[in-house]
Amino acid sequence: MIWTVFLLVQAVLLYFILTHRSRSKTDPPLDKGVIPWLGHALEFGKDASKFLNRMKLKHGDIFTVRAAGRYVTVLLDPHSYDTVINDSDSLDFTRYAQVLMERIFNLRLPHDQPAKAKAMMIKHFRGANFGALNGTMIRHLRALLKAEMPLNQKDWKDEGLFNLSYSLLFKAGYLTLFGGEQNNNSTDPSRVYEEYKKFDSLLTKLARGTLKPEEKRTAQSVRQRLWELLAPAGLTEDSGSSPWLHAYRRLLQEEGVDEEMQRKAVLMQLWATQGNVGPAAFWLLGFLLTHPEALTVVKTEMETSETLLLDRHVDTPVFDSALEEALRLTAAPFITREVVQEKTLHMADGQEYLLRKGDRVCLFPFNSPQMDPEIHQEPQKFKYDRFLNKDGSAKRDFYKGGRRLKYYTMPWGAGTNGCVGKQFAINTIRQFVYMVLTDYDLELCDPDAQMPEVDAGRYGFGMLQPQGDLLVRYKPRKRL
Repeated sequence: MIWTVFLLVQAVLLYFILTHRSRSKTDPPLDKGVIPWLGHALEFGKDASKFLNRMKLKHGDIFTVRAAGRYVTVLLDPHSYDTVINDSDSLDFTRYAQVLMERIFNLRLPHDQPAKAKAMMIKHFRGANFGALNGTMIRHLRALLKAEMPLNQKDWKDEGLFNLSYSLLFKAGYLTLFGGEQNNNSTDPSRVYEEYKKFDSLLTKLARGTLKPEEKRTAQSVRQRLWELLAPAGLTEDSGSSPWLHAYRRLLQEEGVDEEMQRKAVLMQLWATQGNVGPAAFWLLGFLLTHPEALTVVKTEMETSETLLLDRHVDTPVFDSALEEALRLTAAPFITREVVQEKTLHMADGQEYLLRKGDRVCLFPFNSPQMDPEIHQEPQKFKYDRFLNKDGSAKRDFYKGGRRLKYYTMPWGAGTNGCVGKQFAINTIRQFVYMVLTDYDLELCDPDAQMPEVDAGRYGFGMLQPQGDLLVRYKPRKRL
């Protein structure tokens, strides 16, 4: 008994020695929380925005918190973001990305070459190939909408707007990138979507390693079904998938990745390409429907511009502002880096702090700049013209502390890790909203309905999703 107590005391002392950390003069403010090892992990995961706001009020624009044994330095001064975004020597993006790849997708790519994969994506999602990709997406969207609500249908159809937006855009994106225009990959996109939604509902817990035993079994079985459904996608040139996906699988083969791991990589790409567009379209349409003036102005612009022309750029400044405003309110990714060597971080206000090797650095643009009242007045409100000047041109001048901001909203990330498919995603949302608003009568089932609250557990993982849905009804518009 005495030896048991002795060993227990020794173990506690060893744990304290190995995990003890105090703040030096050069460190950011340190907040370890009251729970050993766990620290602030529970509060951080439950509602990151609320927690980080509380820490900012307590410590300022930079602080270090302990969460599940890791120390995370959070930077919330947008004037200082470039010191993190532009440093690829001391701060590494890939290490934490690999951690998430393994946790979420059970994916390990020992010879991963993200620069090659990115260059390949740029080739297919921008430039000469962009028009063909965009045209394929539009054709699938139009066909799916007609199947959902034939143009000769006369009755109203009731549905949740989130489910409508997410399902249609997911299926169109799947057919465009993974199933091919001729759908030679015979997998029913509705079946893929239903399995994907189950997977998506567990994604944040997979990332944090907080699944319950039953959820672990569900996650594994759903991933297995998705791997099987996605097995043919991009495998050969005649698989019917997009040239980008075929090139990506060829790159994996060249890197020596076996077929089983390739399927897991394809699921990762399915999430990366389809996980945010549907929710973004939902928020935009939802905000427009709950703000009639904004809806009227956007519809007027769309009806007077040739939005569907693919051979030239079409200016839609009102739509662009409304979309940017919707994204400001609902795009909430973390920008995370691993500190691979000690770095002195120079803040815009002249302060300097030491970042310790082995820690993580996190930017959270949702809190600042996007929801900062000094930058955006009444930040909780949807204002469709927030990003318009009085003359109707795009507004790009926003200020904090009397200084013009480079980053006043960051839904697409920034720097070398910014979203490659940004323009493709914007065009997809624009075309979807255009089709829905010009070809259909769309209205709230309850004229007084308000937008649902966000699911606070999804902060940090791209586009937020709603708690519940917004019920709408729609039918084909009568043509004169």
